Amino acid sequence: MLLAIESSCDESALALFERGVGIRGEWISSQVSLHAEYGGVVPDLASREHLNNFAPLLETARHEHGLEGISEIAVTTGPGLAACLAMGLAVANALSLAWKVPVYGVNHLRAHAHSPFVSVYEDCPEDFDTRIAEAYLPHLSLIVSGGNTILARIDEDRTLSILGQTIDDAAGEALDKGAKLLALGYPGGPKLEKLAVGGDVKAYRFPRALVDKPHLDFSFSGLKTSLRYQVEKMGVEAAEADLTNLCASYQEAVVDALIRKTERALKAGGYKSIGLSGGVSNNGVLRSRFEALGKKRRVKSLMAKRCHTGDNAGMIAFSHVFEGQGREAGLLDIVPALPLDRLA
Repeated sequence: MLLAIESSCDESALALFERGVGIRGEWISSQVSLHAEYGGVVPDLASREHLNNFAPLLETARHEHGLEGISEIAVTTGPGLAACLAMGLAVANALSLAWKVPVYGVNHLRAHAHSPFVSVYEDCPEDFDTRIAEAYLPHLSLIVSGGNTILARIDEDRTLSILGQTIDDAAGEALDKGAKLLALGYPGGPKLEKLAVGGDVKAYRFPRALVDKPHLDFSFSGLKTSLRYQVEKMGVEAAEADLTNLCASYQEAVVDALIRKTERALKAGGYKSIGLSGGVSNNGVLRSRFEALGKKRRVKSLMAKRCHTGDNAGMIAFSHVFEGQGREAGLLDIVPALPLDRLA
């Protein structure tokens, strides 16, 4: 049995994974309400909460499932907030010493890229390796989280390479900043999505930067500026009166840019599947458009389960199993700026 630990930002999370079966249990403690009054994550508060949360989470896991038979530990070592990563690694090292089991580092971003395959594993754990080799690889991955927007390729040997990424703001940042500009509160992205329901996506024309360029990089920094100019032009009262259309049009600009770049990557050919992951992949409009893209290009579309779109330990456990690599406890250290194309 594998115990996974995640603490890269403001979620304290544990998961148990059994090889040949899949995820056996997941436990998470969210800090959203704590950070809401500040309009974003406060690192010092987040790390303090991790210190408070992991002992109760472990006790809940022990009570609900039992912690006997754990033979290895996987922990997020980057990227993320340094103080938060350090808390998770400290817990992992302490349990490793107490239980006399090895601990392995996992790259949080790579775990997002792997997370759409969790369902495939749980459907066919015994022949998973054969099935993905035959039906899913090479795989095109779109990772869309609060701080990252990346297109990556997973080859037949499961090596991962970056094809394109944001050169400034990530898609999640664009949604959150747009929501903040519209005074929607925190977390902004989900609130903006809710208000956009039923709105006219063509009511306002917001820019789609770089979509016509031959490369696969993204840019969203100008989008928020465009929204600010639109609100200033309309006036606050007029903007509030047409909030649904503003949100729908703004969200559409983000989703359209993501889908158009993903389709450009697909046109290069050779992919058997596409995958969508990361916190923003919980957006219903994006999921619908992504699935439609897979059907249009005749490739399998995989999307991370909604419970695995945010920061969670289930994907950390699976990523360690998927890659089959790791380093033992004595060699581990946190790497807050760990890139996607590096192992932890």
